[in-house]
Amino acid sequence: MTPNIDRNQQLFDRARQVIPGGVNSPVRAFRAVGGTPRFVQRAQGAYFWDANGQRYIDYIGSWGPMILGHGHPAVVEAVQKAALDGFSFGAPTEREVELAEEILRLVPSMEMVRLVSSGTEAAMSAIRLARGATGRNKLIKFEGCYHGHADALLVKAGSGLATFGNPTSAGVPPEVVQHTIVLEYNNIEQLEEAFALHGRDLACLIIEPIAGNMNFVRAGIAFMQRCRELCTEYGALLVFDEVMTGFRVALGGAQSVYAQSIPGFAPDISVLGKVIGGGMPLAAFGGPRAIMEQLAPLGPVYQAGTLSGNPVATACGLATLREIGKPGFFDALSASTLSLVQGLQSAARAAGVPFCGDCQGGMFGFFLLDALPQTYGQVMKTDGPMFNRLFHGLLDRGIYIAPALYEAGFVSSAHSQQDIAQTVAAAHEIFQTSPPRG
Repeated sequence: MTPNIDRNQQLFDRARQVIPGGVNSPVRAFRAVGGTPRFVQRAQGAYFWDANGQRYIDYIGSWGPMILGHGHPAVVEAVQKAALDGFSFGAPTEREVELAEEILRLVPSMEMVRLVSSGTEAAMSAIRLARGATGRNKLIKFEGCYHGHADALLVKAGSGLATFGNPTSAGVPPEVVQHTIVLEYNNIEQLEEAFALHGRDLACLIIEPIAGNMNFVRAGIAFMQRCRELCTEYGALLVFDEVMTGFRVALGGAQSVYAQSIPGFAPDISVLGKVIGGGMPLAAFGGPRAIMEQLAPLGPVYQAGTLSGNPVATACGLATLREIGKPGFFDALSASTLSLVQGLQSAARAAGVPFCGDCQGGMFGFFLLDALPQTYGQVMKTDGPMFNRLFHGLLDRGIYIAPALYEAGFVSSAHSQQDIAQTVAAAHEIFQTSPPRG
């Protein structure tokens, strides 16, 4: 192969002939930032190598699951051993019981858990369960929170307060989302008015405690406490979507972080994914026994899956959870992530570029703004052109962050201080040669 042949471009051209947009998930297409997607050949630790053999420091980590980095020896060994025993059985295994027990040990708000194959499936099933358990139809979600691509959740806010949503995807009939109410994130006044108007008809309120699909936006303590209080008062279920934050921001998930500030805090149903599969397709939802026993075969709420509790995926997830549960793991991970965010912020401010960042555990985000946003509308004011220059500048220097302005990033335990220092130094160069707007 001659050096001037770009294998990434060749593969992308081939892919676009047989896969819509050339990708199997839209953000991978680089539409938001321009350029050619990197086709990954292999990965190890904190790095991956593309089709040209170029190495990148990876701050996506498969969008969160690779909290240990790629190819962790204990995880690889567990997966190899499980694969030798069989890929899929469609029948119960001891390992899925072990994984369920480990999840429940780490997340005390759950007494029972059901394993599924994707975060979308888990969120969809959790809402069905909430509706079945309460006998109600309506639900609240928040603008900027993503809960997978189930029809009822692909909605945006209407023009008025607490209005019912309109589909944000073709192929979703308006009547499918007629029971979905979309509110502004962190807006207590809207929240209270929505419950006053619809509270007795609400099956659940579903929320990302840290919204990772508008980069990294926390639900405020007072806002989260009010969500809990209103759900309790009106008999709606509080559904915590921790597909992204579960076992990523803390060993007990984001709910354990909020419990430190809100006495007795716990959601009614938790939705988990990503880290619990360690990179394999695996997700889960769970809650108190009285709610979970509404699921078939015990109750009237139907949910099933051919690959649910897959023996290879459960081996991968169980090995991952055991590694991150070791003493000191999250202290070290949190320190590395904070070092990255603080370094990037210093690099930007030294160049006069507006910048603010936040992080929790191994999850981080940043905005090209003077202050951290609290709502989706505020997020949308970040400097898009500057982000694109930063993205491509880092890419050219062998550093891979999310190819979209509104996606969180992830640090793994495999990232070294040298990796972080290299990233910060690269950002410093880019900011110095990219004057701020205005």
